[in-house]
Amino acid sequence: MQYGYCRISTKKQSIDRQIRNISSAFPDAQIITEAYSGRYVNRPEWNKLYRKLRADDVVIFDSVSRMSRNAADGFALYKDLFDKGVRLIFLKERHIDTDSYKEAMNGIVSQTFSSGDEAADELVNAIMAAVNKFMMNKVEQDIFKAFEQSEKEVEDLRQRTREGIKTARSNGKQIGAVKGSIHVTEKSKEAKPLIIKYSKDFEGTLSDKDCMKLIGLANNTYYKYKRELKSYE
Repeated sequence: MQYGYCRISTKKQSIDRQIRNISSAFPDAQIITEAYSGRYVNRPEWNKLYRKLRADDVVIFDSVSRMSRNAADGFALYKDLFDKGVRLIFLKERHIDTDSYKEAMNGIVSQTFSSGDEAADELVNAIMAAVNKFMMNKVEQDIFKAFEQSEKEVEDLRQRTREGIKTARSNGKQIGAVKGSIHVTEKSKEAKPLIIKYSKDFEGTLSDKDCMKLIGLANNTYYKYKRELKSYE
């Protein structure tokens, strides 16, 4: 079975982009959605899926950040599922798919050397074992780093949003429910840093159309957030 797991932190956020990305790459995947913070282990929909998973099942994530926002927990879960024979696919980090990990493990680890010279065989096999250990450590480091980087990006986005709001307030901008003011929501806090990151009008290279498609925002919402961001400057 193929499952696509899509998660947002609150119900106010949009999950459409994750669903679209997974369905486009894996049209036969059964989509599982959840509005629950990745900081909590007890995620109801994920727990239901976890109990169903069997060897050779496939779970697709838009990115490692949807599996867990904590690197240590995410890596532990990755290893647990790998040991159960469940295949994991991360659309934004394909280099840490479980198939890549398995390929590395099946590389040098199963090879032995025999020349008939006992001393030479021991030396070469010891070298191969050391290389294999190094390779396995490297694979584990790559996986852990991917989770760490995802965790850092989430925090960076939050920090940039906080700084933008702080700048706006220091410039006399009213942020709140007053008519005509900038109303901050969970959705806007997640989307605005992405607009800053990807839009060519800020720090990125993408057009408005491509930004809307990437972030998963409707036309009116996108331009509203963009106007509000420009008001920070």
